[in-house]
Amino acid sequence: MRAIQVTEYVKGPDELRVSNLPDPVPKPNEYLIAIHATAANFFDLLQIRGKYQHQPPFPWISGSEFSGVILKAPTSLSSGKTPKFKVGDNVFGATQGGYATRIAATEDRLRPVPKGWSFFDAAGVFVTGPTSYAGLVTRAGVKEGDYVLVHAAAGGVGLAAVQIAKAFGATVIATAGTQHKLDIAKSFGADFGIDYRQSDWPEKVKKLTPKGRGVDIVYDPVGLIAQSMKCTAWNGRLLVIGFAAGDIEKMATNRILLKNVSVVGLHWGMYATMEPETVEKVWDGLYTLMESGKYRGTCFTDQEFVGLESVPAALKALGARETWGKVVVKVPQEGQSKI
Repeated sequence: MRAIQVTEYVKGPDELRVSNLPDPVPKPNEYLIAIHATAANFFDLLQIRGKYQHQPPFPWISGSEFSGVILKAPTSLSSGKTPKFKVGDNVFGATQGGYATRIAATEDRLRPVPKGWSFFDAAGVFVTGPTSYAGLVTRAGVKEGDYVLVHAAAGGVGLAAVQIAKAFGATVIATAGTQHKLDIAKSFGADFGIDYRQSDWPEKVKKLTPKGRGVDIVYDPVGLIAQSMKCTAWNGRLLVIGFAAGDIEKMATNRILLKNVSVVGLHWGMYATMEPETVEKVWDGLYTLMESGKYRGTCFTDQEFVGLESVPAALKALGARETWGKVVVKVPQEGQSKI
Protein backbone atom coordinates (compact mmCIF):
# COMPACT_ATOMS: atom_id res chain seq x y z
CA MET A 1 0.00 0.00 0.00
CA ARG A 2 0.94 3.68 -0.11
CA ALA A 3 0.84 5.74 3.09
CA ILE A 4 2.20 8.79 4.91
CA GLN A 5 4.35 7.21 7.58
CA VAL A 6 5.84 9.30 10.38
CA THR A 7 9.22 8.04 11.62
CA GLU A 8 10.15 11.25 13.45
CA TYR A 9 8.31 14.45 14.35
CA VAL A 10 8.25 17.13 11.69
CA LYS A 11 7.99 20.92 11.74
CA GLY A 12 4.99 20.98 9.42
CA PRO A 13 3.01 19.26 6.63
CA ASP A 14 5.60 20.10 3.93
CA GLU A 15 7.93 17.49 5.46
CA LEU A 16 5.43 14.63 5.09
CA ARG A 17 6.22 12.02 2.43
CA VAL A 18 4.27 9.18 0.82
CA SER A 19 5.92 5.75 1.14
CA ASN A 20 5.33 2.26 -0.20
CA LEU A 21 4.60 -0.05 2.73
CA PRO A 22 3.23 -3.57 3.28
CA ASP A 23 -0.56 -3.80 3.56
CA PRO A 24 -1.77 -3.89 7.16
CA VAL A 25 -2.57 -7.37 8.47
CA PRO A 26 -5.95 -7.16 10.22
CA LYS A 27 -6.33 -8.77 13.64
CA PRO A 28 -9.04 -11.45 14.02
CA ASN A 29 -11.61 -8.78 15.04
CA GLU A 30 -10.61 -6.21 12.39
CA TYR A 31 -11.70 -5.37 8.87
CA LEU A 32 -9.30 -4.53 6.03
CA ILE A 33 -10.52 -1.52 4.07
CA ALA A 34 -9.43 0.10 0.79
CA ILE A 35 -9.49 3.85 1.44
CA HIS A 36 -11.12 5.97 -1.27
CA ALA A 37 -11.20 9.29 0.59
CA THR A 38 -9.55 10.61 3.74
CA ALA A 39 -10.32 13.72 5.82
CA ALA A 40 -7.89 16.24 7.30
CA ASN A 41 -8.22 17.30 10.94
CA PHE A 42 -6.57 19.94 13.12
CA PHE A 43 -5.28 17.26 15.48
CA ASP A 44 -3.29 15.78 12.57
CA LEU A 45 -1.27 19.01 12.50
CA LEU A 46 -0.53 18.64 16.20
CA GLN A 47 0.21 14.92 16.05
CA ILE A 48 2.83 15.11 13.29
CA ARG A 49 4.69 17.70 15.42
CA GLY A 50 4.46 15.64 18.63
CA LYS A 51 2.06 18.05 20.32
CA TYR A 52 -1.14 15.99 20.54
CA GLN A 53 -2.35 14.18 23.68
CA HIS A 54 -2.31 10.84 21.83
CA GLN A 55 1.08 10.11 20.27
CA PRO A 56 1.56 6.59 18.83
CA PRO A 57 4.99 4.95 19.05
CA PHE A 58 7.19 5.39 15.96
CA PRO A 59 6.71 4.55 13.17
CA TRP A 60 3.04 5.36 12.65
CA ILE A 61 0.76 6.40 9.82
CA SER A 62 -0.84 9.83 10.05
CA GLY A 63 -4.51 10.63 9.51
CA SER A 64 -7.70 9.26 10.99
CA GLU A 65 -11.04 9.78 9.19
CA PHE A 66 -11.68 7.86 5.98
CA SER A 67 -14.20 6.14 3.75
CA GLY A 68 -13.77 3.11 1.52
CA VAL A 69 -14.64 -0.50 0.70
CA ILE A 70 -14.32 -3.61 2.85
CA LEU A 71 -11.67 -5.92 1.40
CA LYS A 72 -11.63 -8.49 4.18
CA ALA A 73 -14.05 -9.10 7.06
CA PRO A 74 -13.69 -11.14 10.28
CA THR A 75 -15.36 -14.54 10.26
CA SER A 76 -16.54 -13.89 13.81
CA LEU A 77 -16.05 -11.33 16.56
CA SER A 78 -14.67 -11.83 20.07
CA SER A 79 -18.07 -10.75 21.44
CA GLY A 80 -19.66 -13.73 19.69
CA LYS A 81 -21.69 -11.43 17.46
CA THR A 82 -21.86 -11.81 13.69
CA PRO A 83 -19.89 -9.10 11.84
CA LYS A 84 -22.13 -6.28 10.53
CA PHE A 85 -20.18 -5.72 7.33
CA LYS A 86 -19.16 -8.00 4.48
CA VAL A 87 -16.61 -7.79 1.67
CA GLY A 88 -17.66 -5.11 -0.81
CA ASP A 89 -19.59 -2.94 1.67
CA ASN A 90 -18.98 0.82 1.59
CA VAL A 91 -18.05 2.19 5.01
CA PHE A 92 -16.65 5.29 6.67
CA GLY A 93 -14.93 5.65 10.01
CA ALA A 94 -11.92 6.84 11.97
CA THR A 95 -8.87 5.16 13.41
CA GLN A 96 -5.14 5.88 13.38
CA GLY A 97 -3.70 5.63 9.86
CA GLY A 98 -6.17 7.38 7.56
CA TYR A 99 -3.55 8.79 5.20
CA ALA A 100 -3.08 5.53 3.34
CA THR A 101 -4.61 3.36 0.62
CA ARG A 102 -5.36 0.54 3.10
CA ILE A 103 -6.35 0.47 6.76
CA ALA A 104 -7.40 -2.07 9.39
CA ALA A 105 -10.21 -1.09 11.78
CA THR A 106 -12.51 -2.65 14.36
CA GLU A 107 -16.27 -2.64 13.84
CA ASP A 108 -16.94 0.05 16.46
CA ARG A 109 -14.88 2.48 14.37
CA LEU A 110 -16.96 1.95 11.23
CA ARG A 111 -20.39 2.98 9.91
CA PRO A 112 -22.15 2.20 6.61
CA VAL A 113 -21.99 4.90 3.94
CA PRO A 114 -25.51 6.42 3.78
CA LYS A 115 -27.63 5.61 0.74
CA GLY A 116 -26.78 7.86 -2.19
CA TRP A 117 -23.66 9.30 -0.54
CA SER A 118 -20.24 9.40 -2.20
CA PHE A 119 -17.01 8.31 -0.54
CA PHE A 120 -15.92 11.96 -0.70
CA ASP A 121 -18.86 13.21 1.38
CA ALA A 122 -18.89 10.26 3.79
CA ALA A 123 -15.20 10.62 4.73
CA GLY A 124 -15.91 13.78 6.73
CA VAL A 125 -18.87 12.65 8.85
CA PHE A 126 -17.54 10.35 11.60
CA VAL A 127 -16.38 13.11 13.97
CA THR A 128 -18.44 16.19 13.06
CA GLY A 129 -21.90 14.70 12.56
CA PRO A 130 -22.34 12.94 15.92
CA THR A 131 -20.57 15.73 17.80
CA SER A 132 -23.11 18.28 16.62
CA TYR A 133 -26.09 15.94 16.98
CA ALA A 134 -25.15 14.90 20.53
CA GLY A 135 -24.54 18.52 21.48
CA LEU A 136 -27.74 20.01 20.10
CA VAL A 137 -30.14 17.10 20.59
CA THR A 138 -28.83 15.05 23.51
CA ARG A 139 -27.33 17.84 25.61
CA ALA A 140 -29.25 20.99 24.65
CA GLY A 141 -32.62 19.49 23.69
CA VAL A 142 -33.06 21.60 20.56
CA LYS A 143 -36.70 21.90 19.51
CA GLU A 144 -38.96 23.66 17.04
CA GLY A 145 -39.09 27.40 17.64
CA ASP A 146 -35.67 27.67 19.29
CA TYR A 147 -33.23 30.35 18.19
CA VAL A 148 -29.78 28.77 17.88
CA LEU A 149 -26.51 30.70 17.63
CA VAL A 150 -23.82 28.64 15.87
CA HIS A 151 -20.28 30.00 16.15
CA ALA A 152 -17.71 29.16 13.45
CA ALA A 153 -20.73 28.07 11.47
CA ALA A 154 -18.75 27.37 8.29
CA GLY A 155 -16.44 24.88 10.02
CA GLY A 156 -16.91 21.11 10.02
CA VAL A 157 -18.93 20.86 13.22
CA GLY A 158 -20.51 24.24 12.51
CA LEU A 159 -22.11 23.22 9.20
CA ALA A 160 -23.25 19.99 10.84
CA ALA A 161 -24.85 22.02 13.65
CA VAL A 162 -26.58 24.39 11.22
CA GLN A 163 -28.23 21.49 9.40
CA ILE A 164 -29.26 19.61 12.55
CA ALA A 165 -30.75 22.71 14.19
CA LYS A 166 -32.73 23.47 11.02
CA ALA A 167 -33.94 19.87 10.79
CA PHE A 168 -35.44 20.22 14.28
CA GLY A 169 -37.28 23.41 13.36
CA ALA A 170 -34.94 26.00 14.88
CA THR A 171 -33.99 29.42 13.51
CA VAL A 172 -30.23 29.54 13.03
CA ILE A 173 -27.99 32.58 13.47
CA ALA A 174 -24.53 31.80 12.12
CA THR A 175 -21.28 33.56 12.91
CA ALA A 176 -18.07 33.45 10.89
CA GLY A 177 -15.08 35.65 10.14
CA THR A 178 -15.55 36.30 6.41
CA GLN A 179 -18.46 37.03 4.09
CA HIS A 180 -17.64 33.94 2.04
CA LYS A 181 -17.93 31.71 5.10
CA LEU A 182 -21.20 33.38 6.08
CA ASP A 183 -22.51 32.70 2.57
CA ILE A 184 -21.48 29.04 2.93
CA ALA A 185 -23.33 28.78 6.25
CA LYS A 186 -26.46 30.24 4.65
CA SER A 187 -26.17 27.78 1.75
CA PHE A 188 -26.44 24.99 4.34
CA GLY A 189 -29.56 26.50 5.88
CA ALA A 190 -28.56 29.29 8.28
CA ASP A 191 -31.22 32.00 8.44
CA PHE A 192 -28.92 34.88 9.41
CA GLY A 193 -25.19 35.58 9.32
CA ILE A 194 -23.10 37.75 11.68
CA ASP A 195 -19.40 38.63 11.41
CA TYR A 196 -17.95 37.95 14.87
CA ARG A 197 -14.92 40.12 14.13
CA GLN A 198 -17.21 43.10 14.79
CA SER A 199 -17.21 44.06 18.46
CA ASP A 200 -20.97 44.58 18.61
CA TRP A 201 -21.90 41.12 17.31
CA PRO A 202 -23.77 40.13 20.53
CA GLU A 203 -26.10 43.12 20.13
CA LYS A 204 -26.69 42.26 16.47
CA VAL A 205 -27.53 38.67 17.39
CA LYS A 206 -29.96 39.78 20.07
CA LYS A 207 -31.81 42.09 17.64
CA LEU A 208 -32.55 39.11 15.38
CA THR A 209 -34.51 37.30 18.12
CA PRO A 210 -38.19 37.90 19.04
CA LYS A 211 -38.49 41.10 21.09
CA GLY A 212 -34.70 41.02 21.48
CA ARG A 213 -34.93 38.25 24.07
CA GLY A 214 -31.76 36.49 22.94
CA VAL A 215 -30.97 33.00 21.65
CA ASP A 216 -32.10 29.78 23.32
CA ILE A 217 -29.00 27.76 22.45
CA VAL A 218 -25.38 28.76 21.83
CA TYR A 219 -23.26 26.18 19.97
CA ASP A 220 -19.64 27.14 20.62
CA PRO A 221 -16.59 25.27 19.26
CA VAL A 222 -14.48 28.44 19.46
CA GLY A 223 -14.36 29.76 23.03
CA LEU A 224 -16.96 32.53 22.96
CA ILE A 225 -19.25 31.44 25.81
CA ALA A 226 -18.61 34.48 28.01
CA GLN A 227 -19.36 36.95 25.22
CA SER A 228 -22.34 34.90 24.06
CA MET A 229 -23.92 35.34 27.50
CA LYS A 230 -24.72 38.91 26.40
CA CYS A 231 -27.18 37.60 23.80
CA THR A 232 -28.56 34.52 25.56
CA ALA A 233 -32.22 34.26 26.51
CA TRP A 234 -33.60 33.42 29.97
CA ASN A 235 -33.25 29.63 30.44
CA GLY A 236 -30.70 29.56 27.62
CA ARG A 237 -28.37 26.60 27.05
CA LEU A 238 -24.72 27.27 26.22
CA LEU A 239 -22.87 24.34 24.66
CA VAL A 240 -19.11 24.12 25.18
CA ILE A 241 -17.84 22.12 22.19
CA GLY A 242 -14.22 23.24 22.02
CA PHE A 243 -11.68 26.08 22.09
CA ALA A 244 -10.57 26.64 18.50
CA ALA A 245 -9.59 30.22 19.35
CA GLY A 246 -6.84 28.80 21.57
CA ASP A 247 -7.75 30.13 25.01
CA ILE A 248 -9.77 28.28 27.64
CA GLU A 249 -12.34 30.70 29.02
CA LYS A 250 -13.02 31.71 32.59
CA MET A 251 -16.62 32.69 33.36
CA ALA A 252 -18.33 34.90 35.93
CA THR A 253 -20.73 32.44 37.56
CA ASN A 254 -23.00 35.23 38.79
CA ARG A 255 -24.02 35.81 35.18
CA ILE A 256 -25.00 32.14 34.87
CA LEU A 257 -27.22 32.60 37.92
CA LEU A 258 -28.77 35.92 36.91
CA LYS A 259 -29.81 34.73 33.45
CA ASN A 260 -30.89 31.28 34.69
CA VAL A 261 -28.81 29.65 31.97
CA SER A 262 -27.16 26.25 31.72
CA VAL A 263 -23.57 25.88 30.55
CA VAL A 264 -23.21 22.36 29.22
CA GLY A 265 -20.11 20.53 28.02
CA LEU A 266 -19.84 17.85 25.36
CA HIS A 267 -17.04 15.28 25.17
CA TRP A 268 -18.30 13.10 22.35
CA GLY A 269 -15.25 10.86 22.37
CA MET A 270 -16.02 9.63 25.90
CA TYR A 271 -19.55 8.48 25.14
CA ALA A 272 -18.30 5.12 23.86
CA THR A 273 -16.83 4.51 27.34
CA MET A 274 -19.35 6.24 29.60
CA GLU A 275 -22.66 5.93 27.70
CA PRO A 276 -22.33 3.45 24.82
CA GLU A 277 -26.12 3.16 24.54
CA THR A 278 -26.29 6.88 23.69
CA VAL A 279 -23.81 6.44 20.82
CA GLU A 280 -26.28 4.26 18.92
CA LYS A 281 -29.17 6.66 19.57
CA VAL A 282 -27.13 9.54 18.21
CA TRP A 283 -26.15 7.65 15.06
CA ASP A 284 -29.72 6.45 14.53
CA GLY A 285 -30.93 10.06 14.67
CA LEU A 286 -28.19 11.22 12.35
CA TYR A 287 -28.91 8.51 9.76
CA THR A 288 -32.58 9.52 9.80
CA LEU A 289 -31.54 13.03 8.81
CA MET A 290 -28.98 11.88 6.24
CA GLU A 291 -31.29 9.46 4.49
CA SER A 292 -34.19 11.95 4.44
CA GLY A 293 -32.01 14.59 2.78
CA LYS A 294 -31.99 16.94 5.78
CA TYR A 295 -28.27 16.47 6.34
CA ARG A 296 -25.72 16.48 3.53
CA GLY A 297 -21.96 16.23 3.30
CA THR A 298 -20.02 19.31 4.38
CA CYS A 299 -16.87 18.85 2.29
CA PHE A 300 -14.81 21.86 1.19
CA THR A 301 -15.11 22.24 -2.59
CA ASP A 302 -13.34 25.54 -3.38
CA GLN A 303 -10.19 23.53 -4.07
CA GLU A 304 -9.72 19.86 -4.95
CA PHE A 305 -7.18 17.59 -3.26
CA VAL A 306 -6.50 14.32 -5.08
CA GLY A 307 -4.00 11.67 -4.06
CA LEU A 308 -2.00 11.19 -0.86
CA GLU A 309 0.64 13.58 -2.24
CA SER A 310 -1.91 16.39 -1.80
CA VAL A 311 -2.35 15.75 1.96
CA PRO A 312 0.34 18.32 2.93
CA ALA A 313 -1.42 21.01 0.88
CA ALA A 314 -4.77 20.06 2.43
CA LEU A 315 -3.33 20.28 5.95
CA LYS A 316 -1.67 23.63 5.23
CA ALA A 317 -4.94 25.08 3.91
CA LEU A 318 -6.76 23.78 6.98
CA GLY A 319 -4.16 25.18 9.37
CA ALA A 320 -4.25 28.58 7.67
CA ARG A 321 -8.05 28.78 8.18
CA GLU A 322 -8.46 29.11 4.40
CA THR A 323 -11.10 26.39 4.20
CA TRP A 324 -14.65 25.70 5.28
CA GLY A 325 -16.45 22.47 6.21
CA LYS A 326 -14.42 19.29 6.12
CA VAL A 327 -11.26 19.14 4.02
CA VAL A 328 -11.29 15.77 2.27
CA VAL A 329 -8.62 14.23 0.03
CA LYS A 330 -9.72 11.83 -2.70
CA VAL A 331 -7.60 8.67 -2.78
CA PRO A 332 -7.81 7.06 -6.25
CA GLN A 333 -7.43 3.30 -6.40
CA GLU A 334 -7.31 0.87 -9.28
CA GLY A 335 -10.84 -0.20 -10.19
CA GLN A 336 -12.40 2.61 -8.17
CA SER A 337 -15.87 3.57 -9.30
CA LYS A 338 -17.30 6.54 -7.40
CA ILE A 339 -15.51 8.90 -5.03
